[in-house]
Amino acid sequence: MEILKGADVVAAVSQKLKEELTQFSDKLPHLAIVRIGERPDDLSYERGAKKRMETIGLRCSTYSYPNTITEQEFKQEFSLINSNPDIDGILLLRPLPKHIDEKEIASIIDPQKDVDGISPINMAKIFAGDCSGFAPCTAEAVIEMLEYAQIPLTGKKAVIVGRSLVVGKPLSMLLLQKNCTVTICHTKTADLISACKNAEILIACAGKAKMLNNSHISTGTIIIDVGINIDENQKLCGDVDFESISSTASLATPVPGGVGTVTTSVLAKHVIQSAIKRKHNPSN
Repeated sequence: MEILKGADVVAAVSQKLKEELTQFSDKLPHLAIVRIGERPDDLSYERGAKKRMETIGLRCSTYSYPNTITEQEFKQEFSLINSNPDIDGILLLRPLPKHIDEKEIASIIDPQKDVDGISPINMAKIFAGDCSGFAPCTAEAVIEMLEYAQIPLTGKKAVIVGRSLVVGKPLSMLLLQKNCTVTICHTKTADLISACKNAEILIACAGKAKMLNNSHISTGTIIIDVGINIDENQKLCGDVDFESISSTASLATPVPGGVGTVTTSVLAKHVIQSAIKRKHNPSN
């Protein structure tokens, strides 16, 4: 089984992005990371994102607020970030505290600065096949990995196990745009094993540790594992039992070191794309 590591994909994407940055002679593209509270996973992702931006050559600022901030106060602060002409992209770390309406915040973000695809406008564009909208970074990272591995997608039977708006649903649309035949499954799917065995490309993004194993795949299946979980030994693992599938799959991504490492590179790509659009259309 071939192991498709995220680091190899990141290196290829980063090189392309550095070349695109040469068109910015003065102000480099600028990402704003917005965080409420001090959740360890938010802080970890923030560190990774900032490091990736700096490595590629982008500017990155963090706007952090205490959990005690009221919804009205946060909306005022967020509106200032949203309207700041120096900011090209906004990454809102989620989930937000329960007292803040996440859907309302997503609805007011400038779609052109919405580099992680949370705006209803960008989501609608993805479902309409409109490539001018930003897809969620993790969903697009899966496509980046498949294309890096030079896997022909036209006509392929792809099964996605997971139906979130962050990965499963938008990813299904991105794969359809690549002419895959797509099936979406989830934790309530009857006879999940049969559905998965039909896959030529199996993408696991349900968020349940090691829920898929060798019994779910056929010989030669390509497996992309998006899940990030903690197993019974308190170690990071994916939605796929990696050891179990190693003798049957033809290619698989590891956890950690797989899709997650590519996500921040897609984020950087979106920030640059936003900056290019805003450079050519300064009124937007």
